[in-house]
Amino acid sequence: MPKTVLIVDDEKNILVTLSRALSVEGYATEVAGSAKIALEKIAATPIDAILMDVQMPEMDGLKALEALRERSIEIPVVMMSGHGTIDTAVEAVRRGALDFLEKPVGTERLLVTLENALRYTQLQAANADLMAEAGRQVGLLGEAPAITRLRALIDKAAPSEGRVLITGENGTGKELVARAIHEGSIRRGGPFVKLNCAAVPSELIESELFGHEKGAFTGAVGARKGKFELADGGTLFLDEVGDMPASMQAKLLRVLQEGEFERVGGSQTFTVDVRVVAATNQDLEAMVAEGAFREDLYYRLNVVPLRTPALREHPGDIPELAEAFLAEATRRNRRKGVRLSPEAIAALGSYPYPGNVRELRNIVERLVILCDGDTVSAAEVQALLPGGRLSGQAASTASLYREGVFLKDLVAEAERAIVLAALDANGGNMTDTARALGLERSHLYKKCRALDIDRT
Repeated sequence: MPKTVLIVDDEKNILVTLSRALSVEGYATEVAGSAKIALEKIAATPIDAILMDVQMPEMDGLKALEALRERSIEIPVVMMSGHGTIDTAVEAVRRGALDFLEKPVGTERLLVTLENALRYTQLQAANADLMAEAGRQVGLLGEAPAITRLRALIDKAAPSEGRVLITGENGTGKELVARAIHEGSIRRGGPFVKLNCAAVPSELIESELFGHEKGAFTGAVGARKGKFELADGGTLFLDEVGDMPASMQAKLLRVLQEGEFERVGGSQTFTVDVRVVAATNQDLEAMVAEGAFREDLYYRLNVVPLRTPALREHPGDIPELAEAFLAEATRRNRRKGVRLSPEAIAALGSYPYPGNVRELRNIVERLVILCDGDTVSAAEVQALLPGGRLSGQAASTASLYREGVFLKDLVAEAERAIVLAALDANGGNMTDTARALGLERSHLYKKCRALDIDRT
């Protein structure tokens, strides 16, 4: 899909000239004769980049730039001026502009600058995503036959354009597999966009997938791109696809067949190039037989089937995984020098892990947070495993003030430990955990995101 550039200038001839030049190069354009009109258009129309004049009546470009940042609008902005000075350029960049162009604007310089601005934004988003995922790829560590076979299948499937359906129990790393497929494909330079179908209320999932126009429903104060638009040229990961409402299954099927959709409340048809990778912990074949999942959609998604093995199928990998999770947890919780004794590792290896790799990660992090000393003992592991009881210093550590740690951080640590324990006690099942904690499932998903609890 073409990128949309908003051109903001009080001179009509400049709007016309730049709009034509960008249209010839394949961009879609919007124009605004003032900063006020530009702000209104940004609220109503999805914009990928802004080209804005500095000197305009009523509100100049620098003030408009400040208004964008105050509203937390992260669209890349390139400023331009016929009275360019070094001071103006520095001030524009200080207020958030990515670059500064002098008028008259040359077409080649304009195109290069816009391309760089769009690429910068894409790299910024990708970097934030990678930072969030840093240290989490350990879920595919291990040398057991089940894991080596899975990695081999990923290597075969990734370079293709075939859709992939990943099945497996909760906590087995299905999202890690999806990301590995994206990174191994020709789309690796494009976006990797995620949607958890179970975490979105049924009445909002169409908007999440396809976007909406301003006024499409109550609360739609502006136009918004959906996941398919955001994933154009890349990969869309549909997690827990078995929870997709029946009314949405037909609409998803149409996009998979034709690559076309309309935003909610709109009539314009959008065409996208997206590879879909789906995942579920449910038996979709049984759901098809029961009429709970469309058969044609199932076969559209299940071009390349992959299954993530439960941890009990490769228990020999627990020591390697535990050490990797320990490094991650000590870094996250600022506890240097903590190690697992051989007896602690043996104790970790004796537990069946109904919550799989995710549960192992949670238990290791809980050990780092709650246990005293630099070496974790087998007794401390046994006390923290489901069914064990916190005792002695480990119990008191969970409730004591620690010097140098603010109350909000202590409260967050306690809340995080409670949610992790509840997830483990319910085998990683979000529905059961939400019920046990007296929360709506969507609220629990938000809570996990806020507490940086991994749901892969």
